[in-house]
Amino acid sequence: MSQNDVVLVIGGANGIGAACCEVMHAHGWSILVADKDEAGAEATAARLDGRSFALDVTDIAAIESLADRIDRDIGRLAALVVSSGIFQPNVPVEQAPADLFDTITAVNLRGTYHANRIFGARMAAQGGGAIVNMASATAHASSPNNIYGPGKAAIINMTKCFAGEWGGRGVRVNSVSPGIVLVPRIRGLKAKGDRYPPDLDEQMALRRCVEPREVAETVEFLASSRASGITGTDIVVDCGWATGALWNAYLGGLR
Repeated sequence: MSQNDVVLVIGGANGIGAACCEVMHAHGWSILVADKDEAGAEATAARLDGRSFALDVTDIAAIESLADRIDRDIGRLAALVVSSGIFQPNVPVEQAPADLFDTITAVNLRGTYHANRIFGARMAAQGGGAIVNMASATAHASSPNNIYGPGKAAIINMTKCFAGEWGGRGVRVNSVSPGIVLVPRIRGLKAKGDRYPPDLDEQMALRRCVEPREVAETVEFLASSRASGITGTDIVVDCGWATGALWNAYLGGLR
């Protein structure tokens, strides 16, 4: 990878997206941060000598406008990371508001689709690039996340479709499926005993949850030339959450 390679991280104001910005900057990437949280995007970019942009991924025209602006003011984009997303409230489905599906899907799936479509087509026209989408471990199994999880499963399939669409023109498209990642919000919920059981760490094969840096390192690898032969792939980064699941049923937990 060249020191001049530019990556756009959508959803880079905080959480996993901010960790992706930090790790990729450490690997020599030039960082562009786009987020609806304009102040957070500015703060991330300022730490990393990058540039920030306000972006609502539910606004297709705004994504097009940002792509035009980057083409005009910055030039070739080597990689796109789409980490924008919102969580699903942990409530029974019969208590969820009817419009919750549309709210979550508009950001997580529709926003990811159009970001891929708009920037990926430009990468194909320029002769190459890499896209990394943020999926989730909930895409791979049943969970109370009956909107969030299916949306993330669709992102994995969409990733494979785009990989086939643009592979002949040098664009690689992959996804990463994090487990429970200790971003500040999740760390706070875990400490208070909200949403997660007290023995959560013991359900992971590695006996701990995922650090944001571990997801970000995987994203950076997939975006880099070190992964030049990888496309249409989803990598699960969950500290063995899925690996440990059935041990609870058979032996009451991992040994």
